Amino acid sequence: MSLDPRRVLIFRDVARAGSISAAARDLGWTQPAVSQHLGRLERDAGGPLLLRGPGGVSLTDAGRALLHRADAIAAELHLAEEEQAAFAQLRGGRVRLVAFPSAAATLVPDAIGALAERHGEVSVGLDEAEPPEAMAALLAGDADLAVVFGYDGPPPGLGALAWRPLTDEAVGLVVPSGSPAPSSLVDLAESEWIGGCVRCRTHLVECCERAGFTPRLRHTTDDYVVVQNLVARGLGVTMLPASALAAYRHPAVQVVDLPGLGRRHLGLVHRPGAEVVPATAALMAELVAAVSPGGAATS
Repeated sequence: MSLDPRRVLIFRDVARAGSISAAARDLGWTQPAVSQHLGRLERDAGGPLLLRGPGGVSLTDAGRALLHRADAIAAELHLAEEEQAAFAQLRGGRVRLVAFPSAAATLVPDAIGALAERHGEVSVGLDEAEPPEAMAALLAGDADLAVVFGYDGPPPGLGALAWRPLTDEAVGLVVPSGSPAPSSLVDLAESEWIGGCVRCRTHLVECCERAGFTPRLRHTTDDYVVVQNLVARGLGVTMLPASALAAYRHPAVQVVDLPGLGRRHLGLVHRPGAEVVPATAALMAELVAAVSPGGAATS
């Protein structure tokens, strides 16, 4: 037995209206069309649900049992409609956001805070991850939205994911305070270097190789606080993007702007279609606003 939920609700309308003709008027259908659906429902149910008469319809025992279930289905559908309306009007919803560390420390709190002020019933869960892991989480369905980066353009490996640029930022050379400011990367060809995450380390090596030397990578760490502490103690030099320096700036380092260090591009990544989900769209608007002049989204 397989009952069509739509026919079950038509049956409910007939039972509540008291006659097939009255239900047809309420539905805006013809009486034969309603009778046809009822006949098919009764065949699927294996027996009569209604007794037809000149004064209208009455329910069989099976019909009364089905009407009880039909009322429950109608109630659940009404609740579903109300629930979906709440999401559409941002009276609810949850967004799973993944962001790389310096974004998680800078623009993301501003965006989540602004969203909480505008739409307090929308919940945001934040996880921290580098771009490859963040994009893997999106593809696996474990995240809805990610803040990622790429050097001199979007990150590689986007595949079917959608990319929305946010901003780009300068990359600076970080050396100990009080040391002579280099005029080019070649001045540091004999220095020991500190590399960051795989993408940042690759970018550092490429910049140095374009300048004519291969850097000696003495230390590697993803933590921009650790990197600056190492630089401050004269244990190496490095390159850091502006957001990492905004998140934390050691008082004993200096940042030198040099040509040829490229720029880091920040953007939002999501599965196609996620941008029209109200809660996700609202958080995206706040992230865009967080890097825009004025920093205020309109919604």
